[in-house]
Amino acid sequence: MFNKRTSTSGRDYSPGVLIGNWNEDVSLEEDCLKDFLYRRERGELLIQRSKKLKETLYKKEQLSISKDGFIHFGDTVLLVSPDNNKSPMENLPAVSGNLSLAVNPDEASVHTSAKLPVPCGLSAFRSVTPIGRNAFRILSTEGEAMGEPVRFGQNFGLGTTGGFPERMLFLASDHKTFVNKAKKSSLQSVFMTDELSYLASWQATFLDPQYRMEYEGFPVPSNSKILIIHSHTNQGLAVPRNFWIWTYFGKEYEVNCHTYLDSHKAEEDKNYWVVVTGNPSDELTTMFDRPPPPSEETRVQNSELHTET
Repeated sequence: MFNKRTSTSGRDYSPGVLIGNWNEDVSLEEDCLKDFLYRRERGELLIQRSKKLKETLYKKEQLSISKDGFIHFGDTVLLVSPDNNKSPMENLPAVSGNLSLAVNPDEASVHTSAKLPVPCGLSAFRSVTPIGRNAFRILSTEGEAMGEPVRFGQNFGLGTTGGFPERMLFLASDHKTFVNKAKKSSLQSVFMTDELSYLASWQATFLDPQYRMEYEGFPVPSNSKILIIHSHTNQGLAVPRNFWIWTYFGKEYEVNCHTYLDSHKAEEDKNYWVVVTGNPSDELTTMFDRPPPPSEETRVQNSELHTET
């Protein structure tokens, strides 16, 4: 006699009883197991792809070291929105501190893919440590040789670093539309795309408007405040600092492409950027980590002390 049992699963007999298309069920389970083992060996499981992308995003990157004080095509750098040096209460509702530009894939992509999605979002977060998320490579868009200095008014591209060897994405923007706009500020958005076109072309502009024409064509200094202007729309890359967004990585800040002007028609600090290079005395840190040079008063005091001794 069969060992009959009552069950809500739809099966009235114990697992040892062969009923229905039992042979097909066994074959299907074996095929599923073989497929699982095959995909695991090739690293194609969702959990493996998710882990690979997260490891790439958090992987430490080494920045290029500028020997002449300028930035060059092919350099790996950070794009940092510098602190405006205001007190927290004076700066409200905006956030203080240095913010670095970083790729910001949506949470679904982080969990299901080993590659950055296209298009991919951007944000700014409180860190100047070079990792896969916030390290960018300066690219030639008009045939300039790698190693040549980037000049004011010259077009260049910004791409993700070697952490994504299978597909490099490029920083881009386009005119604001009803659908394509920044979520919080509703201004012109920025995004990462896989096509190095005119939408991914940028220019460095000298900070002081009074000397802007004189510096046209001069090499762009590294670790100094500049403006980064989108060549197609003539709008400046900016971090408003008063629009924050929740991301897979936590609370971060919106990045858009808009030129903020003060009452004197000069760009505000929301448009200021510093192209940060590596620290020559320590390859794992940046120029932001180097101690500031002594002030003139300190040098005079040290000189007097040395003379007395």
